[in-house]
Amino acid sequence: MMSSHRFLFTAAVAFIGIFFLSFPAVHEPYDAAGNDNQAYEVSGPLTVTVVLERIYLDGEISEEVKTETILAMEDFWAKYEGWQLVDQDDNQIIFQKEVDDISPLLKANGYFGLSSEGVFSIFNGKPDDASEIIHSFFQIDVGKLETRKHDELRHGIRIQSKDHYLKVIQSYKAYSSPAEVN
Repeated sequence: MMSSHRFLFTAAVAFIGIFFLSFPAVHEPYDAAGNDNQAYEVSGPLTVTVVLERIYLDGEISEEVKTETILAMEDFWAKYEGWQLVDQDDNQIIFQKEVDDISPLLKANGYFGLSSEGVFSIFNGKPDDASEIIHSFFQIDVGKLETRKHDELRHGIRIQSKDHYLKVIQSYKAYSSPAEVN
């Protein structure tokens, strides 16, 4: 009987400690140098801006911004358990996650091709002078390329999936200039 009371007491103390640690402490408004150090007691739900950054295999970073009302800190942190905390202040919390896939941009409109300088690159759309280069990889020794492979790159190779993305990069590394392989 005594151990159950001790357990309840310990649990109550832990709960109170966690509850008070989740809110900023109220302290002197100014430090010795006269800097404003005011902290404000939270008297209700806390509303913050949450920024979710996803980093894809191809280097693309997407950002989702949303407003969250935090009723319980424990529930809030549990919601973002798979995310890495990058930055936090009173109004904004930034999380980051690496995604083991290619970005939505590549899935929608990504093509492998050669830049005008002969660099193996990913383009937003079919490669031509007006296409935006999303990512550059390595210099291709065009002299080593078979005509068919050169034509494929001139017309653009549509990126179909993560596996296809990795396979195409690997297959063209054989044609890279030795000093430029990543």
